[in-house]
Amino acid sequence: MTTVNDLITRFEEFAPLSLAEPHDPTGFQIGSKDQKIKNVMTTLDVRPEVVEEAINRDVDFIFAHHPVMFHPARNLDLADPQNQMYANLLEHHITVYAAHTNLDNANGGMNDWLADAIGLHNPTGLVPHLDSNGNPTNYSMGRFGNLKRPMKVIDLGRLCKQVFGINGLRMVTNDDQQNVSRVAILGGDGGKFYPEAIKRGVQVYITGDLYYHTSQEMLSNGLSAIDPGHHIESICKNKLAEMFTRWSDENNWKINVFASQLNTDPFEFI
Repeated sequence: MTTVNDLITRFEEFAPLSLAEPHDPTGFQIGSKDQKIKNVMTTLDVRPEVVEEAINRDVDFIFAHHPVMFHPARNLDLADPQNQMYANLLEHHITVYAAHTNLDNANGGMNDWLADAIGLHNPTGLVPHLDSNGNPTNYSMGRFGNLKRPMKVIDLGRLCKQVFGINGLRMVTNDDQQNVSRVAILGGDGGKFYPEAIKRGVQVYITGDLYYHTSQEMLSNGLSAIDPGHHIESICKNKLAEMFTRWSDENNWKINVFASQLNTDPFEFI
């Protein structure tokens, strides 16, 4: 039978751990790499409700984007819902792996999926990934390029709502009627990288979790921005499931792969 390690080994050929940003707790999280697997579930986040979904679907292996352990556990008191979630994973022999910034930097990974969703033509890497010696590699986080047709900033915001299936977003712009064509996108919290967008001649920068003062600086520099939130990275659920299914067919793994059906976005618009 196929093991956790079989899938991890193949994935890390696609998105090596060397692509992870410093201090990012990406990679193997909980369980055993030798565990045999039949049912694999992809998810953006590993939350208690996601673990319950996995248990109900007889999942052996959860493959997530966001690490389940951003911060080490200080104790194993099961009164803490996070600790209880760890206990449930172990009790039901569910292994967890997280592909975080290595997936963000990978060619054909997270940021290519996001760029494709908004229709960027021939996207190029935005923030170069550096090797251990500080030299640029052939990988980058974020993408920039030209839209297939120019559109107003406000219409680009509406497009983001449509393609990412969200009920609201935040816009930072001096003129929402400006026609724009050169756009950058970076999944997650990418506000600190806006100077890279300016250097590339970008007119609108799409990224999540923008800070107040960072947004003011963008306006001062004539850069518009769209903040559709962090949850747009949930695009990875179906993309990873499709990729793993293809690999299963190619390698005769005989595993079932499906995407979590839960929405783990903590925010609502009212």
